[in-house]
Amino acid sequence: MANSGSQPRFQALQTVNTRKPVMTDPPRDENGNQLKISDFYGQYTFGLKQMKQKLPTDIFKRFVQTSHSGKKMDLEVANALAHAMKEWALENGVTHYCHWFQPQTGSTAEKHDAFLTVDSSGSPIERFSGAQLIQSEPDASSFPSGGMRTTFEARGYAAWDPTSPIFLAEIGPTRTLCIPSVFISYHGDALDEKTGVLRSNEALSESACKLLHALGDTDAKAVTTTLGPEQEYFLIDRAFYTLRPDLVMTGRTLLGAHPPKGQQLEDHYFGSIPARVLSFMNEAETELFKLGVPTKTRHNEVAPMQFETAPIFEEANVAIDHNHITMEVLKRVAKKHDFELLLHEKPFKGVNGSGKHNNWSMMVSSGGSEIEGINLLEPGKTPHQNLRFLLFLMATLKGVHKHAGLLRAAIASSGNDHRLGANEAPPAIISVFLGNMLDNMLNEIEKDTHKDLNYTEAVIRLGVSRLPTVMKDNTDRNRTSPFAFTGNKFEFRAVGASASCSLPVTLLNCAVADGINEITASLTEKMKTSKSREEAIFSVVKEAIKETKAVRFEGNGYSDDWVKEAEKRGLPHLKTTPEALHEIASPQSIKLLSGLKVFSEEEIRSRFHVRIEIYNKKVMIEGETLQTIAETQILPAAYQYTTILAEGVAAGKALGLQAPQVEVLSKLYQTLSLAQAELKRMDRTLTQIRSMESEEAKAEKVAEELKPAMESLRTQCDALETMVADDFWPLPKYREMLFLS
Repeated sequence: MANSGSQPRFQALQTVNTRKPVMTDPPRDENGNQLKISDFYGQYTFGLKQMKQKLPTDIFKRFVQTSHSGKKMDLEVANALAHAMKEWALENGVTHYCHWFQPQTGSTAEKHDAFLTVDSSGSPIERFSGAQLIQSEPDASSFPSGGMRTTFEARGYAAWDPTSPIFLAEIGPTRTLCIPSVFISYHGDALDEKTGVLRSNEALSESACKLLHALGDTDAKAVTTTLGPEQEYFLIDRAFYTLRPDLVMTGRTLLGAHPPKGQQLEDHYFGSIPARVLSFMNEAETELFKLGVPTKTRHNEVAPMQFETAPIFEEANVAIDHNHITMEVLKRVAKKHDFELLLHEKPFKGVNGSGKHNNWSMMVSSGGSEIEGINLLEPGKTPHQNLRFLLFLMATLKGVHKHAGLLRAAIASSGNDHRLGANEAPPAIISVFLGNMLDNMLNEIEKDTHKDLNYTEAVIRLGVSRLPTVMKDNTDRNRTSPFAFTGNKFEFRAVGASASCSLPVTLLNCAVADGINEITASLTEKMKTSKSREEAIFSVVKEAIKETKAVRFEGNGYSDDWVKEAEKRGLPHLKTTPEALHEIASPQSIKLLSGLKVFSEEEIRSRFHVRIEIYNKKVMIEGETLQTIAETQILPAAYQYTTILAEGVAAGKALGLQAPQVEVLSKLYQTLSLAQAELKRMDRTLTQIRSMESEEAKAEKVAEELKPAMESLRTQCDALETMVADDFWPLPKYREMLFLS
């Protein structure tokens, strides 16, 4: 007897099995010839290339000078830019513009205004002024502020960030001119995420230039951070997605029994991309190329139906904006191909979660011909360049070691709590992996094996002069490290897939700036008594090696032994988001962030309160969703099947037969009883949390009681899935969602 309540699931399965790839026509020229990527790359961006074409030469030069200096823009320049942008937008069928910003929600926000205005005679006209370009005034009262402002203080300002390209967002037939912006309050407080990135970039640049000048690289005028965020995600068919209330409400499956096959055969990673998925990827990449997003790589990830896209490195601020665009485009295009794109850090239990590996480095962005464009985390061709590399390497280690708790807070979220320390994800202990070659070199310097050698001999003995050659083949990768050196950059692997890169980059910039400042101060003192600059550098590097030795770890970060070892070394192990978030507002963090003028103390506490509240809300939504699913779908299905099974057992007994279902029935009754008990326990916990006023107290109870209660209820529900006949189960199963032919 089939259960009529389960029919939608089987209808969805039939729909999925008959789907074909959605074919989209690639961009073509007027003769119908397919265009190369380079032919249409950036056609929806109003960057320097478009400005140069549209603006008078003098205005263009003044804009470039202003944007590089960070000074206030001249109104004449702003008016000329605004007019050119409007004309370009109108040529592309645009009717509205918006200031596109990053509130503290983890996503982006926009308010659209039409170019249309009415002149003094009442005639309609398209107009866009420099004042409108530079600033708009969206309502700030409904965005999270962490207590920085009351609800009735509605005024907020979105101010144009001229360092990030303006672009056209195309949704269906509608195109909108999007102006990347910061979002600040009436009093100038940062209500967004971008402001912190820009401020921290300035702080790091100032610190790095001081160190470069101390090294004799006096031509250096600015240093910028670069970023290449790898984006992992899952795809499932929308027919399944709509039948899973947990995915719709929370982005992850709150229950679901493991199928016999998961990722244990290791046959998905870098495997052949399914036709439907490849069709989706092609269209998404075409949109991204038009928007000037340099997406480079696509491939299958480790878990079934998990994939990754990775870009070419860019200046960090632009890369962050492009990552937000990437997430939005991927989600939108996925729906056109009848997929739902999941960015949750752990949408499926028992298989890999999704991260956003932040490949981060520092580059000299202006200065003399010899130093401009130099990656400060890449060994060079001369001993001087390699000593410079070692100093910036040690400055990074100092920052990460000293502010490990703050960096853990940067990647803390309810979703990442499920991922950190699980399959293919770094643990919740911040450590640094350097690779054997670099690690051994630092150990040799620490041992002082070069103390009786002159500078030239020491350089040769330690291998400093041949760093690039040696490292080319000796810089391995460590998937278990949250912060790994990979040749010319650090890979901050612990950032979650759904997160904005903004806060992790901001706090990393600040931590490293602090490390650079300490290195610079130490070097300045050493040079007063050393025979040479090189001798002083070796001395500073040696001290930094000893100081940061605890944070360096080359082994398996997943092992229990590492947890014990990390505790001995004094490294923080902050397992949950509430534990980690307190590091944001610690006295040390406040001193760091306010001292660098990146955040005021009020702005720092705002970020703590916003994230604590978001954590509570997200987990409460999960708990209430699981409660509803259990009460209205799982338990009724189990009761119905149990009733039919019991009727079969009774009928068999009446005929004098030994029914084989007796044992199954007994186990079902037992599991149902346990599920009911766990449901009641979770309901009591939810009720208690709702009555609490303190968000911090709520967070503690959510982490310590609600999440374990949810996991216990899930265990019983998943057990029921393995016992209830397939026809009766109301939800799409893992084996159906994760294995698309």
